[in-house]
Amino acid sequence: MKTKVMIAVAILAMSAVNVFAQENEKRFGIELSGGVSFATRELGHADLKAGFGFEGIFHYRFMKHLGVYAGWGWNKFSANNSFAGSHIDFEETGYVLGLQFKHPIGISPVSFYLRAGGLYNHIEIENQADNNILNTGHGLGWQLAGGVDVPLGRNWSLTPGVKFNSLSRKMTIEEVTTKLDLNYIQLRVGILKKF
Repeated sequence: MKTKVMIAVAILAMSAVNVFAQENEKRFGIELSGGVSFATRELGHADLKAGFGFEGIFHYRFMKHLGVYAGWGWNKFSANNSFAGSHIDFEETGYVLGLQFKHPIGISPVSFYLRAGGLYNHIEIENQADNNILNTGHGLGWQLAGGVDVPLGRNWSLTPGVKFNSLSRKMTIEEVTTKLDLNYIQLRVGILKKF
């Protein structure tokens, strides 16, 4: 009888320690990431070169594997010829808000993450002198992302992954309206600080 009681107490104690350890996991995080971007289609008949961008997001985990993220991002593409002239840069900037699912891979400390979010972004067109010549105004789009979270110690992680952004806007130049569908894949590497 004493053995059964001791085993039951030991199991309850281990369960309590496990629950306590899970509650001590950090719920907040700040992540900075950047990488190379590849447009998946022409933008208003402009053939975009490979671009570059970065994103800063804030994480809050409200369940064991589920959380929200919000932040701001910037991405830049260039085109030799476009509807707006030659040697033009297209910059997408704006905000993101979404859900993140994160789960350990087996028993390793490495986790995978999946994200789905909404965008509130706009597209700016700049000339060779970096002067902003046109702006679409902000509008809604969406984002999907995935990758891995590799712990580096002391609540720091490396977060390589891939994301897909999709944004549709319209731009009018001299009474001609052009539909801009900016869809791109970004190969990214980030650094995450949990607190």
